[in-house]
Amino acid sequence: MSSEGLGMLDQLVTIGVHVISTVVFVLIGLVFFGLAFWIITKVAPFSVRKEIEEDQNTALGIVIGS
Repeated sequence: MSSEGLGMLDQLVTIGVHVISTVVFVLIGLVFFGLAFWIITKVAPFSVRKEIEEDQNTALGIVIGS
């Protein structure tokens, strides 16, 4: 293989490593978001789903999303 081919292969490996690490961090973030949402729904003295879906409580949706 020429040196140009090896350079391109190195770039592809580097991109692959970055893509895999990005996917891992996205999954970790989603797990933490789901865990936080579950804790909020258990701790809140009201129905979070009812407040967001039926009553259209945008402020609660923003607080939970942040």
